[in-house]
Amino acid sequence: MPIRAIVADRAAPAAGPYSQAVVAGDTIYLSGVIPALPDGTRVTGTFAEQAHAAFTNLAAVADAAGASLDQAVKLGVYLRNYQDFAELNEIYQQYIKGNPLPVRTTVPVGLVGFDIELDAILYTGA
Repeated sequence: MPIRAIVADRAAPAAGPYSQAVVAGDTIYLSGVIPALPDGTRVTGTFAEQAHAAFTNLAAVADAAGASLDQAVKLGVYLRNYQDFAELNEIYQQYIKGNPLPVRTTVPVGLVGFDIELDAILYTGA
């Protein structure tokens, strides 16, 4: 099974020495994305503004891999403040519409300089 790295020009660049996504057969692994613009500028502001930016990046990486977030089987959500959980759920439903919905883990973590990070696993097989 060939494995290939994905570079998504319409998403914020990787912040370190790792791939934005890796395709391995019918599975696509999306690296963590943060609220940033494609030029790397951080999106600051409300939690909602940051969450929309992060989901937009995640969708752009999925698209660059030839897939969509509708094919997500697992999402990881990392929040600086767990009090944003209810607002996250409202925003989440605007981007994640697969049937069935993916499994998800949401954990509070010590993010510095932004409020949310996302990663995902997509399945493109039959």
